[in-house]
Amino acid sequence: MFRKTLWFIPAAAVLVAGGISLAMAGKPPAGLDYSRSHASNGGHYLVTVAPGIDPIPVGKMHEWTVTVTGPNGRPAKAEIEFDGGMPQHGHGLPSVPRVTGQDASGRKVVSGVRFNMPGWWRIEVKINGAAGADTAVFNLAL
Repeated sequence: MFRKTLWFIPAAAVLVAGGISLAMAGKPPAGLDYSRSHASNGGHYLVTVAPGIDPIPVGKMHEWTVTVTGPNGRPAKAEIEFDGGMPQHGHGLPSVPRVTGQDASGRKVVSGVRFNMPGWWRIEVKINGAAGADTAVFNLAL
């Protein structure tokens, strides 16, 4: 008799997990900053990101440029990494972006960026320069 009544425990766990997944896939948090230029988390750098195609495409490989300056606005000599993902879905980019050079203005060119679905995405630019290591995070709504 006891075993017959315990069927609801796994069923309840499945329902709760499904409810959490649905809640995570909802609207992004209110009040997100969607600016494409701001200070890094530690304030060591000013970082600007710009897609090579606007509006930003879903499902198509494209490039971005990243500008890194010091707080004074002067170009900062720094190495960067470009990554991202969908916080509500728990996955990263479906591609592996990498810095492939820089343009005539000194902006880093990042190739191999692709977003595979619409929704809330976060881009992380990790910076390693003379002022130290820091990260700038950007929100995107596709």
